[in-house]
Amino acid sequence: MTLQTHEAVTTAELAPATYRPLLDTVEIAVLAGEGEPRWHVSVLPDGLHMLHVDGGGEPVEIRLSLPLGDAAGYWHPKAGWKRTIVADWEGRSTVSLVDGLAAGCLYDYQGATLLTFGTADPVPEVSLLYGVSEENDTYVVHLHLPASSGPQRFVFVPRRLSVATALGELRRWYEGTMPSMPVPEEARLPLYCTWYAFNQRIEAAVVETQAELAADIGFGALILDDGWQRLGSGRGYAGVGDWVPDEEKFPDFAAHVARVRDTGLRYLAWVAPLLLGPKADCYGRWASYAPRASGVPGAHILDPRHPEVRAHLVDTCVRLVRDYGLDGLKVDFLNEAMVYAGDGRGDVGQALTLLLAELRAGLEAVRTDLLLELRQPYVGPGMVSYGNMLRSFDCPADSVANRVRTIDTRLLAVGGAVHSDPLLWNTGAPVESAARQLIGALHSVPQVSVRLDALPVEHVEALRFWLATWRLHRRQLLDGTLEPGRPDDLYTVVSSESDGVNVTTVHTDRPVPVRPASLARTVLVNGTNEDRLVVDVVDAGATVQIEVRGPDGRMIEHYRTELTTGLHRLPVPRMGLGSIRNVA
Repeated sequence: MTLQTHEAVTTAELAPATYRPLLDTVEIAVLAGEGEPRWHVSVLPDGLHMLHVDGGGEPVEIRLSLPLGDAAGYWHPKAGWKRTIVADWEGRSTVSLVDGLAAGCLYDYQGATLLTFGTADPVPEVSLLYGVSEENDTYVVHLHLPASSGPQRFVFVPRRLSVATALGELRRWYEGTMPSMPVPEEARLPLYCTWYAFNQRIEAAVVETQAELAADIGFGALILDDGWQRLGSGRGYAGVGDWVPDEEKFPDFAAHVARVRDTGLRYLAWVAPLLLGPKADCYGRWASYAPRASGVPGAHILDPRHPEVRAHLVDTCVRLVRDYGLDGLKVDFLNEAMVYAGDGRGDVGQALTLLLAELRAGLEAVRTDLLLELRQPYVGPGMVSYGNMLRSFDCPADSVANRVRTIDTRLLAVGGAVHSDPLLWNTGAPVESAARQLIGALHSVPQVSVRLDALPVEHVEALRFWLATWRLHRRQLLDGTLEPGRPDDLYTVVSSESDGVNVTTVHTDRPVPVRPASLARTVLVNGTNEDRLVVDVVDAGATVQIEVRGPDGRMIEHYRTELTTGLHRLPVPRMGLGSIRNVA
């Protein structure tokens, strides 16, 4: 069978292929060059299925097809806001180690899965085509894989009752096969970031003021973001590459870092090691290794396929941590390296794995309890060995985007702690505005980026309350069984549960199922615009103690009642919290 080489408008226009049953109602066809590729499926001990494809050293095309059934949406790591089903002439994605993952999940209106798969090797660049075949009334996913010297493998999860359940099984497979970087305690504590609060207008005294306040409020670490470096101003990046402190802003950077660490906070600095600007002192030496412009204004991108580039980048990052006493780095813009993909000069993903492995080894030689932050879209399973803080992509002041992106990341997060994008809100807005941002990030490690010394008292109290609530229920929120519902519903009711305690954040006005007889405690967070929550008791009910608090943590009500099977109205104010404790 000849591999398709031209881009057809729809999958029905492609050359026909022989399909065979794969799993449930999914059928598969495999094509590779002029030959007949060998493939087989094995069943793993946990019930997952492993597809093995031997393309004989040729590029491979895998075609998956299944009946539409009651399909409602298709989730994949780069779905963004487009998570309903689309036509096959529209669904396109290219993924790599630092840009998403070759994985996907088709689900129906009940939230049950119809197809769940993920690549066993996240490094190579893969092109995907997906969507509804209008001609055939089927849903299709086509994967175009580069030539490989060995078998290419994909993991398939049989049908499950929810997307989170199916992806959880896939995530556990990754956990068992990909060693994770150790996660220090501070990676799992609230973090203060300077970016939205100050952008590039930062200096030592300002950061130290925020650090003292942050330590008192309940943060565990601080990130000094963009702007600390020489020529770091104006939002452009023509001056990056030397990675030395701006002496006017930070006359003694090491002493400044030490003062911040004395507050009890761990200290990380932002760096984008692959970027190279023409104003940098080192530009003349490294320009020939950065022939292509990045997507970042003013800067070119160093090509990590050169060993000397990798050595230079590792030396630069190690110098920062060693010379200034940093606890780690926020590593930005790694995905920009993919401008070199497909140029015939070597695999960029493989080069990045070498770079990141060398970087981690070099940094851990200086600091064993290293903190390394990575950012969407490069937080997939292939990166678990190289970072332990996995952050949501930028979404300033957007609590919905933060909720969606952090949960998207959590569905396949392996090893590291999932972090929100730094929370930003208007200090002149009502206290509910501050609480809304914190509630949107509750099922991740919250990062915050507002001027703490400019917050009104009620905002400070709200921040203290929600961070204390988060710490109290951290085990449930970070490690509990997560059920966020359908991805196309944007996770409007999110439940996390462990150790007999359930924490549910509610972002839409609809009854929330609760099980007071089955749990010791249920914590309900009202992220809606209504001053009440309606709960649906789905077990036998129980005698409970109910505690209601406002958005700033102030106690509003505390009473004992019977919650019987069926619907009940609870007086939880908007952006407030209700706690149901079983006292039977």
